[in-house]
Amino acid sequence: MAIHITAPLTPEVARTLKAGDSVLLSGTVYTARDAAHKRLCRLVAEGKELPFPIKGAVIYYVGPSPARPGQPIGSAGPTTSYRMDAYAPTLLRLGELGMIGKGKRGSEVIVAMKETGAVYFGAIGGAGALLSRCVKSSRLICYEDLGAEAIRELEVENLPLTVVIDAEGTDLYETGRRAYLEQRAKK
Repeated sequence: MAIHITAPLTPEVARTLKAGDSVLLSGTVYTARDAAHKRLCRLVAEGKELPFPIKGAVIYYVGPSPARPGQPIGSAGPTTSYRMDAYAPTLLRLGELGMIGKGKRGSEVIVAMKETGAVYFGAIGGAGALLSRCVKSSRLICYEDLGAEAIRELEVENLPLTVVIDAEGTDLYETGRRAYLEQRAKK
């Protein structure tokens, strides 16, 4: 059974989620990939304000395709997350509590997640057209010159996700593999 949660996240909600949990996320999510993350971290280094509220924020690593007429967004599948690993610890330490993407994360990101109580959600790769149905509105925030990689504010409803790494650092890529191998060895 899926857990219904709302973004922005609270530290209390983020810490209750466990690796392997299925969630349905509703609320406000921001899009950003590596080029946007680089610019955000440059703003932080310069002591400037970020273009959206970072406390409790959930950032979806996505570069959506153009919207069809009458739709808020085009296909919106997740980007491979390790591309943001150099930047994620900075944003986590500023208050970001959720990341959505696909694939493994580096040890520095996991350390920052444990320090800050953040979670990493996996979205289904290759299902961008289906995931886009959960997007109810999309608004350009900044970096329009980045095209699909510009930062957007999305309002989502029941976006299906899996907690891949929880606030304690439990990593489903590790525990799931181990459980599979143990189960297979019993056969």
